[in-house]
Order: sequence, then C-alpha cells, then structure tokens
Amino acid sequence: MEKIAVIGGGAWGTALAVAAATAGRSVSLWARDDEMVAAINQHRQNPKYLPGITFNKSISATTDLKLAVQGASAILLVTPAQTTSEFCRLLGPFTGANIPLVLCAKGIEASTGRLLSTIVSETLPNAVPCVLSGPSFAHDVAAGLPTAVTIAAPEINRAEALCSSLASEAFRPYASDDLVGVQVGGALKNVLAIACGAAEGFGLGASAKAALTARGFAELTRLGRALGARAETLTGLSGLGDLVLTCGSTQSRNFAFGAKLGEGYTPQELVAPGQKLAEGAYSAAIAVKLAKQHGVDMPIASTVAAIIEGRLDVAAAMSDLMTRPLKREAH
Repeated sequence: MEKIAVIGGGAWGTALAVAAATAGRSVSLWARDDEMVAAINQHRQNPKYLPGITFNKSISATTDLKLAVQGASAILLVTPAQTTSEFCRLLGPFTGANIPLVLCAKGIEASTGRLLSTIVSETLPNAVPCVLSGPSFAHDVAAGLPTAVTIAAPEINRAEALCSSLASEAFRPYASDDLVGVQVGGALKNVLAIACGAAEGFGLGASAKAALTARGFAELTRLGRALGARAETLTGLSGLGDLVLTCGSTQSRNFAFGAKLGEGYTPQELVAPGQKLAEGAYSAAIAVKLAKQHGVDMPIASTVAAIIEGRLDVAAAMSDLMTRPLKREAH
C-alpha cells in the first residue's frame, strides 16, 4: 500500500499519519483547519493538538477531501464516532471499489446502536470496513514511543496487509478478523473509564479504581460475547489492554472527563462546545440499551449513563456502585 489517506487532523489523526509516514508510506492528511494544514506542511507540527512535537517525516496535508483520498490504497477515518455516517456520505463520490476504510474512532452510533463497521457497510458499500483500536495515546504514537494496537478486517489476509503497511519499529499492529470484538472493546472501555475517572475525582482511591476496572471488564466481556465478540479479542490489546490504559491515566479524555465529574463539574459543562471530546459520554446510553436488549447486566455502564443524563449525582452513584449486593464474583 503506497499511499495512505488519513481523514481527521486532530491529535489521533495526526499521530496515525506520522505512524504511516514512519512506516514508509506516502501520507495525505485531510483537516478542516487552514492554519493547521499550513503548520503541518510548512513546519511538520500540529501545535493545536500535539504541541511540542515535530514530525521526522513529511506529511502532505490538505483541506480538499477529494485530493486527500485520490490514489489512496487505504483510508484511515479518524473523526468522531458520531460523525461516521456523515463522513461516509462525503467520501462516497471519491472512494474506489474494495478500498479498506479503517475506522479509528471508538464508539457506537448513539441514535441507532449501530457499530461503526455497520455504518460503513450500509452507507459506503464500495468500501471494506476495517478497524484500528488498542491501548494508544496520540502523543506517544507521534513521539515514536512503543505502541501496540489491533487492526481488524473481514478477512485476516487484508488485516495482515494493513498491519504490514503501517508497522514500524515503535508502532506494532496485530491482525484480527473479529470486527465486532475490536469495536466493542474500544467503545465500552471509554464508558468504563468515565466511571474510574469519577472515582478518582471523588477521592475514592486506587483500590476503588482497581475494583471498577476489574468489574468493568466483566461487563465489557458480557456484552461483547452477547454481540458476537470472541473471548480472546476481549482479553487482548483492543479489549483489556485498552481498558487498563484508559482507566488509569489522565491522558485519557474519558478518564479526565470522569475525573471532572467527580470534582463537581456537570455533564453539560463538559460536553459544551470547545471541550475535549469524550466518546464514552455519547456511547454510555446506547451501550446500556443494547445490554438490556440482550439481557446483560451492566451496573457500572448504567450508572455512567445516569450521571451523564442528570438522573444521578456522582456522590450517590459512587455509593451505589461500591455498596452493591454481595454475590459470587463469577456472576
């Protein structure tokens, strides 16, 4: 794959563009912001989203979507999960047949409950839906620090080809054909990271966060299996690996979002325009709805959804979670 198109000029999109360039690919990065595009082209920097990092490799940035994807062997869609339908429609006229469209956001469509790969299949049938997910912070990837992720595709050979095209000494992708499992792990860990962040902000301590992480993983596993995910995917990089990373670091937007909730900020303040995007805030309610449809118990995710919807304050939520009825751990 000679050319990789990256759609989205935020921190994660820019970091993945750097990773692809480091792997020896020709990279075209699309962004809306003229100033950002100029900074990337002229100075090899994205000062708005990745301050202090200068790229070692050249990346061609543009505000022209058609130009960005022209001649691309694969497209990395690195835009918010809730805009996936919109971008699939925008990309429609410019995508050739059978091109891999690699979904790099972690979420579930809030209005429909569709996984992002389903949106691609239904909205952009020319493209092949693929997924990139795993324990990774944009700053680490852009700085060339060691990172391992999962790339999933409908056929394992295609996933392996994508991995080979993006791999470098520091950026190590592992192939999978479990599209459902990789997406469910990425989406649900964001919701659970909000709960751990709230515990941190509320001052409950490291032991409480560890308990929420472990019990949260049990919830993630239950819903993932109900939706058709494979157990080994959920215990891998894109499931447990990503959960551990995001449930314990303020570098995680979702953990930081939860921490602010624990400190007394309202959900409305934290999702206001100009605030950093926390995908879990939009995935919580639909995850709970899917859990109910499949008869899956998800008390932590349900609590997060109730906080975000204003039905429960953090003090009551933390008390409820930490004093749940005693039962066998395996249940």
